[in-house]
Amino acid sequence: MFPFKNNIVLVRNSNRNLYLQLCDQIIGFIKSGKLPPSTKLPGSRKLAESLSVHRKTVISAYEELISQGWIETIPTKGTFVTSSLPIVNPKNFVQPVLQNNIKEKSGFSFLTRSHLIRKPKHKIDQKMLVVDDGCPDHRLAPIEEIAKVYRNITKKSHYENLLTYNSTYGNLELRKSLVTYLNQTRGLHITVDNILITRGSQMGIYLNSQLLLSAKNKVIVVGNTNYMTADNTFKEAGARIEQVPVDDQGLDTNAIEKLCKIKQINAVYTTSHHHHPTTVTLSAERRMHLLQLAQYYNFAIIEDDYDYDFHYNNAPILPLASNDDHGNVIYIGGFTKIIAPAIRIGYLIAPKDFVGEAARLRRIIDRQGDTLLEQTLAQMISTGDVQRHCNKVLKIYKTRRDLFCSLLKEKLGDYFDFEIPKGGMAIWVKLNKAYNWDVICNEAEKLDIELNPDWRRYDNDNSRHNGIRMGFASLNEEEIREVIERLVKVFELVKQKHNKLIT
Repeated sequence: MFPFKNNIVLVRNSNRNLYLQLCDQIIGFIKSGKLPPSTKLPGSRKLAESLSVHRKTVISAYEELISQGWIETIPTKGTFVTSSLPIVNPKNFVQPVLQNNIKEKSGFSFLTRSHLIRKPKHKIDQKMLVVDDGCPDHRLAPIEEIAKVYRNITKKSHYENLLTYNSTYGNLELRKSLVTYLNQTRGLHITVDNILITRGSQMGIYLNSQLLLSAKNKVIVVGNTNYMTADNTFKEAGARIEQVPVDDQGLDTNAIEKLCKIKQINAVYTTSHHHHPTTVTLSAERRMHLLQLAQYYNFAIIEDDYDYDFHYNNAPILPLASNDDHGNVIYIGGFTKIIAPAIRIGYLIAPKDFVGEAARLRRIIDRQGDTLLEQTLAQMISTGDVQRHCNKVLKIYKTRRDLFCSLLKEKLGDYFDFEIPKGGMAIWVKLNKAYNWDVICNEAEKLDIELNPDWRRYDNDNSRHNGIRMGFASLNEEEIREVIERLVKVFELVKQKHNKLIT
C-alpha cells in the first residue's frame, strides 16, 4: 500500500481547500507513476484517520477525482486509480474627416488576405439583442475598484516611471503577482522569467505562430472544428493545419499519435479546459497521453486556457502546463473573460528561452503594454480584488447558464440539441437537420436578434456540425427570457413558411 501518510502534506492555513490539496497531490502521484492504473486506494475513513482530517474532506476529494476521471469506484470492491490511464514510469519527486476627402481606393498595391474576411455586423441598436459566442458581461466589470487603484497609483511620486519605456516582458510587479496567482490557482511552478505580458490572449497565439510555424512546411494539429481566429493566425504564419476529431473526451490523441508517425508535427493547439467551440473538457487520460507524445516527438503544445476560472459543477482540472516536466507546453491566458474585453492584458507562460525570444519578437510588434493598467491589475491581484470579482461573477454566470439552458430545453427542445456545459460562457447548440442556420439567422435579425456570425464556420466546414455557440454570460436574466421568447417566434415563422412550401 502506498504510504499516503508519509507523502501527503496538507497546509491548513492555505487559500486552497484541504480536499483540493489532497486532489492535487493524488493527481501528482498518478501522473508521476507512483500510483499506477488500477491501484486500490484506501477507504475514506482509513485515509482520513491517517491524515488527521475529517472524513468528509477525503470523500470530497474522491468525488472530485472521480468527476475528473482520475479514479473510479467499483461496487463491492473499492476505489481504484482509473484503469484506462496510460502507464507512466515512476520518477522522483481625431477630428471627423469631410466626406468628399475620403479615399476609397488606394493608389498603390498591397497584399490582401481572403481568409481574414468576416461578414460585417449590421449596426446594433438598443432593441437588438446580441447572442455572442461566449463573452463576459462588461456591465459587471469592477470599474470603481479599477479606477480607485489607478488613481492611487498616479498620486504616488514614482508613478512617472510607469510612463516611460519599460520592459518588453511587461510590468515587473504584475509578473510577480502572476507568479503567486498562477502557481496557487493553476498548479504551475514558474518564476518571473517564465512570463511575458501580452495585450490579450490573441497576441500570445500570434507570437507562438510566428516563432513555431513561420518557416517552410511547418505543421500544427488542431481539433475539427477549432477556434476560427486561431486557425486564421496559423494560416497567416504559413502553417499547414492538420485536423483531428474531437469527441466528448476532447482532442483525439490517438489520431495525433498516428499523424506523428507519418509526418513531422511542430505544434498542437488545444483549448483543453473547454474546447472551442464544442465546450468539452480534455480528459485526464488524453492529457497525459498528449504530454507523453509531445515529449517523445518533440512538439510544442499551445494551451489556450481562455476561461479556466469559469467552472460551475466542480473545481477545474489543472492545466496541462501544471504537469509539464519537459518544457513542451506554452500556456496562454488573460483577464478579458474575467473582467471585460477592453482589459487587454494577457500572459504567455513558457520556458525562459522561449519567453525571451517571444519578448524580442513582441518588441517589433508592440513595444510594450499599458504599464499603468498593468500596475493597477498587479495590485488588484495581490489584494484579492480580482479573485473576489471572479467569485462574484461565477455565481451570476452559473445562474444565467441554468436559466438559459432550462428555457432553451423547455421552449425550443424540438429544434436544438445541446449538453449543459460544465463551465465557460457559451453552449454548443446543434440545429435540427430539418432547418438551416442561414434561414434562422435571417429571420432572427428581423426580430432584432443578432446571432453569433461565426456560425458559418461551423455549419459549412467539413465536420458538418450544423452547430453554433450561444453565449449566455453577457445577457442578464431579463434579456435571456426575451431572447428565448423571440427565438420561439422565429421558429414559428420558419415552420409556417416550411409547411406552406410542402403544401
